[in-house]
Amino acid sequence: MSNKAGRPAKYKSVEQLQKKIKEYIDNCPDKIKITSKTKDGIEEREVSRLTISGLAYYLGFADRQSFYDYEKRKNFSCTVKRARLFIEKTYESYLMESNCTGAIFALKNFGWKDRQEIDTGENLTNILSALRKTAK
Repeated sequence: MSNKAGRPAKYKSVEQLQKKIKEYIDNCPDKIKITSKTKDGIEEREVSRLTISGLAYYLGFADRQSFYDYEKRKNFSCTVKRARLFIEKTYESYLMESNCTGAIFALKNFGWKDRQEIDTGENLTNILSALRKTAK
């Protein structure tokens, strides 16, 4: 895809972008301490807080949209999708924590739905059957 207008492409090769994404994942500067109860007491660990905004910033983009725009480039599409999927997987793992409200919010922005489905097919049949009996 040629870039006829605007700034030149920040990443000229897929390999260059992949290397930088791996650097972010391996050395994420955004960390938080998590305390959890274990059978032996309390455990404190430091975990990376990977985010799309953090990745876009680390990659040198001015905004998230610039990162998403790389997905439209044929050669870069899979790399961007896999990076987003990795971050989504990380949020999904946060659902196991006691306070996962932020993860739920983030996953909704990834397209996840928070809904409850109720199957009323059998109940409706029973109600209609009961109504028919009373109408006789």
